[in-house]
Amino acid sequence: MTLTLATSAPASCLEARILGLLLPYHRTAGPAAPDPARHERQLERIRRFTDAGEPVVLTLPGFPCKSPNPAKVLGRLPDEGERLSLAFLDGLCARIGELYAPGARMVICSDGHIFADSIGVTDEDVDAYGDELRALIRREGLRHLDTFDLRDVHGDLGHDAKRRLVTGAYAPSLEELRAKVRSDEETARLYRGITRFLVEDTAHHTGSRSALQRACRARAYEVIARSQAWGALVADRHPDAVRLSIHPQPVGGEKFGIRLLECADVWATPWHAAVLKDAGGRARLMRRADAERLGRLVLRDGRPSHFEATA
Repeated sequence: MTLTLATSAPASCLEARILGLLLPYHRTAGPAAPDPARHERQLERIRRFTDAGEPVVLTLPGFPCKSPNPAKVLGRLPDEGERLSLAFLDGLCARIGELYAPGARMVICSDGHIFADSIGVTDEDVDAYGDELRALIRREGLRHLDTFDLRDVHGDLGHDAKRRLVTGAYAPSLEELRAKVRSDEETARLYRGITRFLVEDTAHHTGSRSALQRACRARAYEVIARSQAWGALVADRHPDAVRLSIHPQPVGGEKFGIRLLECADVWATPWHAAVLKDAGGRARLMRRADAERLGRLVLRDGRPSHFEATA
């Protein structure tokens, strides 16, 4: 993925030039805003680091675990989608270092444990995914990336106890969340997107489609509440960080949505899809079932990695 610099901000404005590296990859549900001045919250946070002469810290909740639906993904462990995405994020930090000597660090805040039981994934699978993610960062020499997950808080308690503590401290109530879905379009859009993911990720439902949709609508509130709790915990741990999100975010919002790889679906992520590479090596995310029809499977270290187009 080639990084380009936004040119609408004055070259003398360091924080605008740094933000300009992120702007080509802004993931938003509305029209893009290539002018850094439209993203004042991010500029302010970057400015705090540059004024202090410290490395810029960015946090990205995500990289939770693979979807449990085998029609969407290649397996339970990180594959080419995660490898390319992590390399992109590390490269983004390296480019910031070319503009600003103290550089930047990206904290990958894996959120799989916080809602594993709500999405039908075991904590053991989340652990395996997280361990391989860390190993992948080491193998690839991605020196600008750090990791953080539920195992890093509340000592040696079990995952269930940690989930209860985090959600009890930070999660909104169901009533608050329902009211926000009714009154705020961005929250409503997130609710619809999460509901769709939950429906698609349910691989072996034996009841009716309408029953599945009702169940997933109820579970979506729980997933969003826990996700917001995790975001609040991350914000407490890194109060000055530039807050990124893998979900589409409004222009000027508190978080900056970022696109990791090319995809037709604005909601697609490496953990909900597989990679298809064309003859030129360009990678796109799509459902595993679709990529399988268009390409041949490629193995890396003996494990399914991605598909290469055959036509």
